[in-house]
Amino acid sequence: MLASRTAELFRRVDAAESRFCRSLNRGCDKPVVGAVFRVVSRLGDGIFWYLLMLVLPIVYGQAGLFASAQMAVVAVVGVVVYKQLKHRLVRERPYITQLGVFAGIPPLDRYSFPSGHTMHAVAFTLLAVSHFPVLAWLLVPFAALVAASRVVLGLHYPTDVLAGGLLGAALAMSGLSLLSFA
Repeated sequence: MLASRTAELFRRVDAAESRFCRSLNRGCDKPVVGAVFRVVSRLGDGIFWYLLMLVLPIVYGQAGLFASAQMAVVAVVGVVVYKQLKHRLVRERPYITQLGVFAGIPPLDRYSFPSGHTMHAVAFTLLAVSHFPVLAWLLVPFAALVAASRVVLGLHYPTDVLAGGLLGAALAMSGLSLLSFA
């Protein structure tokens, strides 16, 4: 019963978002735009964030090590949470369900809701910036580009990205409140 109601809700939301998805996905037709979003998306797979977690202790010492440890704990919890949601809610990606939407890059997994890239980008950005506000100039735009890349590349609906962002913010706030024992 719940599965059929969820599937029906996603069908309605998918239909409402389809034109917007097609419009943003056309950005991949422009070689430079497509290339930028593909690179940003691949960096958002984890490379950028793992590098950040390695650099923070080098630059900020013990405070950087603590921030990186918080990010690592939130990352593990985030993966568990979003994988459970994806496999229970089973929302197909826009390039699968929407005519005129094409995958600009191969996805890492099958389902789209919520966006794990966005969840991690928001969580890591909030955690890092809460410790080191000077990093906001770099991390906030990068996180926004990661989120946008998911829709532009045809891998997520805007609501997947919104849900991923909200989930990432909740994880970051939880991490900050529960893991502030240093």
